[in-house]
Amino acid sequence: MSGSSQSPAGFTAAIIVAAGRGSRMGDAGSAPKQYARLGGQSLLAHSCKAFLDHGDVAVVLPVIHPGDVSLFNEAVSPHPDLLAPVFGGATRQQSVHAGLKALAERETKPDTVLVHDAARPFISASTITAVLQGIEESTGALPGLAVPDTVKRARSDGLIEETLSRDGLYLAQTPQGFLFGDLLAAHDNAAAEGHSGFTDDAAVAEWAGLSTVIVPGNAENFKITTKRDLNKAFDIMQVNKKLDVKHPHVGHGYDVHRLVQGGPIVVCGIEIASKLRADGHSDADVGLHALTDALLGAICDGDIGSHFPPSDPRWKGASSDRFLAHACRLAREKDGDIVHLDVTLICEAPKIGPHRDAMRSRIAGICGLSASHVSVKATTHERIGTIGRGEGIAAMATATVMMPAMSAGLVAGEEETAQG
Repeated sequence: MSGSSQSPAGFTAAIIVAAGRGSRMGDAGSAPKQYARLGGQSLLAHSCKAFLDHGDVAVVLPVIHPGDVSLFNEAVSPHPDLLAPVFGGATRQQSVHAGLKALAERETKPDTVLVHDAARPFISASTITAVLQGIEESTGALPGLAVPDTVKRARSDGLIEETLSRDGLYLAQTPQGFLFGDLLAAHDNAAAEGHSGFTDDAAVAEWAGLSTVIVPGNAENFKITTKRDLNKAFDIMQVNKKLDVKHPHVGHGYDVHRLVQGGPIVVCGIEIASKLRADGHSDADVGLHALTDALLGAICDGDIGSHFPPSDPRWKGASSDRFLAHACRLAREKDGDIVHLDVTLICEAPKIGPHRDAMRSRIAGICGLSASHVSVKATTHERIGTIGRGEGIAAMATATVMMPAMSAGLVAGEEETAQG
């Protein structure tokens, strides 16, 4: 599976339509447009990846031209959820029908199906999610953009005949999503009656009497048809790369615990023989607690108490590696790269030096890092105050996480509303 969750619509498959010839792209003899390179990958690879990376899409099925097998193998990397391609037909409708029939022959048939044009490489995860949610409201859904300009009808010689109202007019995009059985039946019936020229699946659904709802589309989700479109796509990708540059976020953490009779004591995930132990609701590991807060601070996601309240009996006596692992997981879910962790332990006892390397290795193991990215230091409190009198132990920590820059505007994927 591509992700751990499934949409409310259940098992979802995506069909990527890539059987066209792309004659408007330009040079005769050149590869079809879906194999044109953009940022080092083919348009088809970009489109497949968007669905393979979406947690609610289980499998992706490319539909290609029979003569493009070698092109496909060069253009798209294997993936456990990427099915072997099937061959399409002479029209888009026939190609989608071939994909639907191939999915129907699988042991596990999808509940819902998304159909997407390979030449729309900037499809966003939020648009895919919106389509899946739209299927819950109707039998089908598609992303659409309200027509922004005045619309004219002209004769074949170019003379304007009338001005049309743009109210209720939308530019249809993909993916278009439907309940699988409904769309398969609609395509079966259309083919049986000799229809082969429907230009999208919503048209097939409309012909079959199925209802389809429009959800918000995205201005970046345009179809690349000409060389000018490809140049526009290249410009968008260059801007997105600049916006996607990661910047260092630094978080700080501090924790302190009383020392009470009854060792051993746990510090930075290592159990140390001692007559004293740190007193706390969990295992009171000051080092891991401070590191957890530092990571949460770097990603701006509260503090250890908001995630693991001491009032919650679930965390009584809990091992603090669970807290630190949770913070690491949150950082990575936000596309953060943890690059450095530094903790300073402040205590009169126990002696930290003999255990320093074990602590670094333990922290590195919890966080999935090399120990070379983890620093553990220790100092006394010069017998000043409660810590200096041996009544407590404290830790200060710093976490450095490389985080993506904030996206802004349509270039970074801002959604257009269906109402314009």
